[in-house]
Amino acid sequence: MRAETIALHAGFDADPATKAVAVPIYQTAAYQFDSADQGAALFNLEEDGYRYSRIANPTVAVLEERVAALEGCAGALAAASGQAALYYAFANVARPGANIVSVPQLYGTTHTLLANLLPGQGVQGRFAQGDGAEALAACIDENTAAVFCETVGNPAGNICDIEAIANMAHSHGIPLIVDNTVATPILLRPAQYGADIIVHSLTKFMGGHGSAMGGMVVEAGNFDWMANAARFPQFTTPDDSYHGLVYATRFPRTAFVARARAVYQRTTGAILSPMSAFLLLQGIETVALRVERHVENARAVAQFLRGDPRIAWVNYAGFPESRHYVLAQKYLGGRPASLLTFGVAGGFQAGKDFYDALGLVKRLVNIGDAKSLACHPASTTHRQMPEAEQLKAGVTPETIRLSVGIEHRDDIIADLDQALAASAATKGKTAAALRQKARA
Repeated sequence: MRAETIALHAGFDADPATKAVAVPIYQTAAYQFDSADQGAALFNLEEDGYRYSRIANPTVAVLEERVAALEGCAGALAAASGQAALYYAFANVARPGANIVSVPQLYGTTHTLLANLLPGQGVQGRFAQGDGAEALAACIDENTAAVFCETVGNPAGNICDIEAIANMAHSHGIPLIVDNTVATPILLRPAQYGADIIVHSLTKFMGGHGSAMGGMVVEAGNFDWMANAARFPQFTTPDDSYHGLVYATRFPRTAFVARARAVYQRTTGAILSPMSAFLLLQGIETVALRVERHVENARAVAQFLRGDPRIAWVNYAGFPESRHYVLAQKYLGGRPASLLTFGVAGGFQAGKDFYDALGLVKRLVNIGDAKSLACHPASTTHRQMPEAEQLKAGVTPETIRLSVGIEHRDDIIADLDQALAASAATKGKTAAALRQKARA
């Protein structure tokens, strides 16, 4: 099936009791066992089923299956947020003493996770000098547990060469973990190019309505844990907490998400609620249509910005002069994502004046909403990062990040135009005031 069909049907046909075709909200904490023996089998992971909603829930299970199908992967685990999903992915693969090698262009909170939180738990985040396979390879050693990148960087807009990075990681016997939030499986299925673990913030484009948070860890099902047993004993040796179960043997294609569920989600509880899963499913039903409109609008907006003398620069992978243009053709089918950055002529203050003058475009830190959204990363999403690290991540003091929505493109452009005019007017008034002060 194609993505448009998968988004509507995967994981659920009809409720067997009522014949309803809408996914039910199973708002329950626990599930009855047929017998003591069946309960034991469920807790031993010998039998698949439901026991407690901190571990699995039928509504959430539909969402997991649907996202896995959209990515063309073997299995998935939902979490309370994209950051929770990312933490589960990192913690699951990297034991104390290990390191994770990452590109420098990252969402601010992800950088904080790798640079500040994980080291306190004995896992080092190593940032390469660039986003190419060679730069990442230079950071790998015998303790490296995974390579990580964002398929499309937020907010840098860089596009990673997934195939080259995956081949390099596999040559070292380690998996590639990617964050595919910005691209979504509508524009890019990273598993087709060798990615092993795909992480999503469902809060963004997949949900699309900004009313529910959620994350997902997706496993492609192709990484051979047994062939790399010495590096990953957590998957290839008996787990005493589950009576000697070996994840790679019990779950040949989904060992990663099975262990993440059984060990991390069960014991830390960052679960997705059934109601949130239901709301996210509503968004996913239209994700293919929305992404198409997002992409079309972003192209029109980028062209407007590039042609306006009040704009200093525009970072958009759809322009032939972009260093990401060729990769956009290969991985995104020539349809760059609708997340772009630009700088207003006049620097930081001009950009601030522009930002404050926005009307239709909302000033907030989310992306991927049906509505157009803008933020100033240096003062919000990347504020905790030192300025030098901000620059490596593609954030300059004047950078404006724009998540182009699905409104009529003319209305989006009209709002940007009036905000630029307001910024220019403020700049003119400031200059006049300074001249007057100098004469006085």
